[in-house]
Amino acid sequence: MRTLRFDSTGGASGDMILAALIDAGADATSLKTQLASLDIGEFDIVSEPASDHAFHGTRVTVSYPHHDRHPHRHLNDIEGLIDGSDLPEDVKLKSKQVFQRLAAAEARVHGTTPDEVAFHEVGAVDSIVDVVGSCLAMQMLNIESVDVSPLPVGRGTIEGAHGTMPVPVPATVELLKNHEISQTDEPFELVTPTGAALLIEWKETGGPFDAAQGRRTTDEPYTPVGVGYGFGHRKLNARPNMLRATVLEYQDPSQSSQDSHPSSRAESRDLKQPGICLVLECNLDDTIPELLGSLTQKLMSQGALDVFTTPVQMKKQRPGTLLTVLCDPTTRDTMVDTIFAESTTFGIREYLTHRTMLDRRHIEVETPYGKVRVKIGTWKGKDITHAPEHDDCVKCAEEHDVPIRSVYEAALRAL
Repeated sequence: MRTLRFDSTGGASGDMILAALIDAGADATSLKTQLASLDIGEFDIVSEPASDHAFHGTRVTVSYPHHDRHPHRHLNDIEGLIDGSDLPEDVKLKSKQVFQRLAAAEARVHGTTPDEVAFHEVGAVDSIVDVVGSCLAMQMLNIESVDVSPLPVGRGTIEGAHGTMPVPVPATVELLKNHEISQTDEPFELVTPTGAALLIEWKETGGPFDAAQGRRTTDEPYTPVGVGYGFGHRKLNARPNMLRATVLEYQDPSQSSQDSHPSSRAESRDLKQPGICLVLECNLDDTIPELLGSLTQKLMSQGALDVFTTPVQMKKQRPGTLLTVLCDPTTRDTMVDTIFAESTTFGIREYLTHRTMLDRRHIEVETPYGKVRVKIGTWKGKDITHAPEHDDCVKCAEEHDVPIRSVYEAALRAL
């Protein structure tokens, strides 16, 4: 079971939550592509590195033309946009539940009904993208439950669509009822209604559960498998404007220990996430080098993305080898079976990580020694890396009795 833990020093807003989820591994390009089916006009999700008070993470900006056609949307307007999209059904449902919670809070504050509430700032394109994008990112990360730390709040007043309001604004206070907050001296709005609605909706409709009480006990084993830091756009006085999202993977104590009996948890993971990669590794001090060479070749032939070994110093001052395998999570069982069968390890560590890769293609160039394929790496539409295929260079070098380097350099010149 995967739980997401939110810890905040700078409050929570829709863009900070989305940034933390992207920093934790949700793919920003895929988010934008899927959110394009919302009938909200042209927009862009700009995700960029950010730092604050020596911490590093991601800041997100949702940009769009300022002629928003529906600046004041009602709940049924937003639900119609969500229902009319091509998003997954569970993302639609969760997104609508967040807006329904927001509408209910605004209705209680203003003495009206949720259907009559007119969303002002929350009805704009960026807020809709923040809410629906965050729900989609949660699905990408395969999150099943959410835990939220006490949230810091600011002081003073702000100007909004309803005039001067105290901080936190009334809708935020309504949303944070029964959730612990901490008072700060920051004269800003730290927790926005959108941020509060997202976190409280996720917290209350999902969470660590056990069979008896519905709530998981806190002493059950868990492992942090990912973390993201989302930064807001305002510079605070005495603290980083930061929200941390930690992905925790809980082990069901009713099942056998995975340390003793490795078994696939493929069903509990979103294995088709763009850029998601599984890392398998183990330490070896009693496997002969010849077997390691054969094991490496076999793993590559079975579909491993990469296999490499690193010299390490192990217990009792024994020289050993760290075997590392990168693979698609769907091939986990095959890789684990092979490592156990072909090596002497008693255990394998595993964790998910995220890969950012260049787009790649091959072209064939003509050299004085024959044809050589060249792999080209593209980043943001620009070719930045060129690599002649080594096997082609070796073949041409052998046929013409010249150094491999000569063929390699000739291929680059031809390119």
